[in-house]
Amino acid sequence: MMLGSFGEIQLSAYSLANQYYNFYTIFCMGIIGGSSVLAAQYWGAGDKEKVRETFSMAMRLALGLSVFFAVITMLIPDKIMAIYTSEQAVITQGVRYLEITAFIFVIHGTGFVAAQLMRSVGQAQLGLVVSVISFAVNVFANYVFIFGKFGAPRMEIAGAALGTLFARTAEFAATFVYILMIDKKLGLRLRHLIKSPSAVFYKNYFRLGAPVLVSDALLGLGGNLVSIVLGHMGAAVVAANAICQVVDRLCTVVIQGVSNASSIITGNAVGAGDRERAMAQGETLYFLSIVFGVVSAALVFVFGPMTISVYTLTDETIVVTRQLMNAYVVIVFFQAIQSVMTKGVLRGGGDTKFLMMADILFMWVVSIPLGAVGGLILFWPAWLTMLCLRIDYIIKSAWCVSRLLGGKWIHEAEGLGRRG
Repeated sequence: MMLGSFGEIQLSAYSLANQYYNFYTIFCMGIIGGSSVLAAQYWGAGDKEKVRETFSMAMRLALGLSVFFAVITMLIPDKIMAIYTSEQAVITQGVRYLEITAFIFVIHGTGFVAAQLMRSVGQAQLGLVVSVISFAVNVFANYVFIFGKFGAPRMEIAGAALGTLFARTAEFAATFVYILMIDKKLGLRLRHLIKSPSAVFYKNYFRLGAPVLVSDALLGLGGNLVSIVLGHMGAAVVAANAICQVVDRLCTVVIQGVSNASSIITGNAVGAGDRERAMAQGETLYFLSIVFGVVSAALVFVFGPMTISVYTLTDETIVVTRQLMNAYVVIVFFQAIQSVMTKGVLRGGGDTKFLMMADILFMWVVSIPLGAVGGLILFWPAWLTMLCLRIDYIIKSAWCVSRLLGGKWIHEAEGLGRRG
């Protein structure tokens, strides 16, 4: 919203550069998702040592991934932006953002994975505290460096990246100070992170966790292809979608929370050997996903058009934004159902191979080809193209609910030595 006052070029550049960063974040979510399946089940079984091994594995994966993305971003930021758009002005502004973003990957990846995994062991308050700290630092630093307040230089889009760097640094420090020095519940210490996981753990991870990483990686790549399709439909479409995405995230934040919680409590129930409770929770969470989907769609419908006045936009972009906002009303409803099922209940139950197949089939065989043909070859309007690019949400919602009710989605990790 702050960058919106500088026009569509910087807003579009920020949106597209963040799609690349979101691609990285999706990989992190894959690490978290795969590791959370094991951590929640081991915690439900009372096996702290296996939970610590899970953290060690996750940190190693996060560090390796972060270093890779950081190096690539430092070396070829212009080529990265050129993937998303052919407009040179947008590429130039995006490079300014990515040059600073390159320093964020390592501290964000490791801190983010660690804080999210603590939810699997009943430490959800850490994520809340860290998010509050990060949010406060981010908003203040963005205001200072984007607009050049309190004697700071006016950096505009680069200021947004610098603000994020400060926020992620604060987030990283708060997370590891708590985990390694304050927390007594899990008792994780540096020696546990240095110790290499056992061969049995690796076998379990690649059976239940690896499909999550593959699935989320393919989803992240697919999401980037969605942005590439929209990016080549013009700056007006990119800017309009950036505005809609802000509204979408504000209105669906509760859905993300429900999805994360669903995975954890389902994993705990499966780890404890209580299949009946897991099934009952899954059906309840399915009902809640419908409720939250309706509420989120209503919020987008009511408040979405109101946000347009915050930005400095051309008449063409305003029209495209209003049309896209109506498409998002439909999208967020099914987004709620499929998110709670795929990222929550079924994932927590260990049904990761099924979910990997669902993600591959529906996004890559249906959504992306249909949207690419419609938007880039047949020149359909942006709202129709977006509905095609997200039609996998509708298909996955129906397929995953059928899987839930069929009852074949519970798969336990091997070696669950239940205690107490």
